[in-house]
Amino acid sequence: METEQQQRESINPSLSQGTLALEGTDTANLPKLPPAPEPESQLQQISRQISQFLEDLPQYLSGFFQDYKQPLITVALILAAIVTARLVLALLTAINDIPLLSPLFELVGISYTSWFVFRYLLKASTRQELADELQSLKNQFVGE
Repeated sequence: METEQQQRESINPSLSQGTLALEGTDTANLPKLPPAPEPESQLQQISRQISQFLEDLPQYLSGFFQDYKQPLITVALILAAIVTARLVLALLTAINDIPLLSPLFELVGISYTSWFVFRYLLKASTRQELADELQSLKNQFVGE
């Protein structure tokens, strides 16, 4: 039995290398399978997913903006108003810290308030004049 196996190996040397071939066939013309893809490492998978996400990001953002255009504009305007108010208050605080300007601004405010009271609020006729001016301003902005 051992001699018979040795004879087969000597006839077909490919058996000893672990591959099988049919006798009398030409394997050079047979189609070959592509090589098996190498498995991706976890780092390669993560980098591929990140690059795919970054590639699709402009489409996601444009779709999101189209869906929520009006609320986004409203939120942006509210944030801009808050930032502007904070800047104005910071500027007024900085000006108020200058030693001579604070009393000067208080004096101007008191003077204007007393002029307004004497001009529009003491007599009934001037109060009516003020009410008419406010009504005309309201009609200019809002309409008839």
